[in-house]
Order: sequence, then structure tokens, then C-alpha cells
Amino acid sequence: MNQEEFTRMLADEGYEQVVTIEREANGFLGLHSHPFEAKALIIEGEIQIWVEEQEQKCAVGHIFHLNAEVEHAERYGPAGVKYLVGRKPLVSSGL
Repeated sequence: MNQEEFTRMLADEGYEQVVTIEREANGFLGLHSHPFEAKALIIEGEIQIWVEEQEQKCAVGHIFHLNAEVEHAERYGPAGVKYLVGRKPLVSSGL
């Protein structure tokens, strides 16, 4: 899937914000979460994502998905990583 197709898919799925993220070589981001759902396409490099005790390795062409508020950690490959990510805000119930 190319970036244009991925961007169209995100729009069809209701992802309103699409951004490109770049992370440094061999970097690490400890346990954290986001107030939005995320779906990303790796366009350069690689990333490892840990959710609970499961590891997911993603390289160029892979897509990863994280629900809002899911705690995870990240490690970036020897060339870093660049990915296109759609963000869908967490919807409040208003209660």
C-alpha cells in the first residue's frame, strides 16, 4: 500500500488528523499512552512496539494500530523510523 492509498483508507475510516512522524536512530520511548486512536504506515526504517508483554516489529510497508489510552513502549531501529499516522480522537460520552 502506498502513502496515497493509506491516506484515503484513513479518511474512509474517520481519521481526521494525518501527520508524518520521524524518530531518531536507536531511540526509545518508555511506557506511555495517547488520547487518540492511531493507525500508521511505516515509510522508512523500523519500529518495535510493546503492548503489555507482546512485541510487534514493523518495517517499511507495515501498518500498526493502537487504540486510544493503550499503554505501550517504542524502540526505533538503527536508521530510526518515519511513519505516516492517522489520529482519531477519543470520543467522550459526555457523562
